[in-house]
Amino acid sequence: MGFKRRSVEPPRVELTPMIDVVFLLLIFFMISTTFVEKPGLEIDLPQSSMQDIKLEEKEIELYLTATGEIYFERQLIPLPELAEKLSDLGPVAGQMTFLLMADKDALHGKVIQLMDLAKSAGFNKLAIATDKEVKQP
Repeated sequence: MGFKRRSVEPPRVELTPMIDVVFLLLIFFMISTTFVEKPGLEIDLPQSSMQDIKLEEKEIELYLTATGEIYFERQLIPLPELAEKLSDLGPVAGQMTFLLMADKDALHGKVIQLMDLAKSAGFNKLAIATDKEVKQP
């Protein structure tokens, strides 16, 4: 009786399940990662029990450190240059939100000065960033 000999195939490693697992891990880590909104500055925001506001698509973020340094677009900027950049926005400033992230130890006068600068540049909406108040047990 003549049986045909089956040719023996070498074993194959299936990569599809491994690629699926790697993509699932990638998605898991992307979703579970927290993103830092502060640009590497040491700013300790004051605490407040007020509710969160919705973030606007068009907003200008300004950081004021405890030592009085001003950061605009993540760059250290002197006050006169900031005034010039804000005034360059022109009529667009009226539709944008001016978000001031001032350290809780920043001088009150400096905060008011920046708020006045924003108002004179034409900003109608001003928001001051705070951290949520932690309830003591």
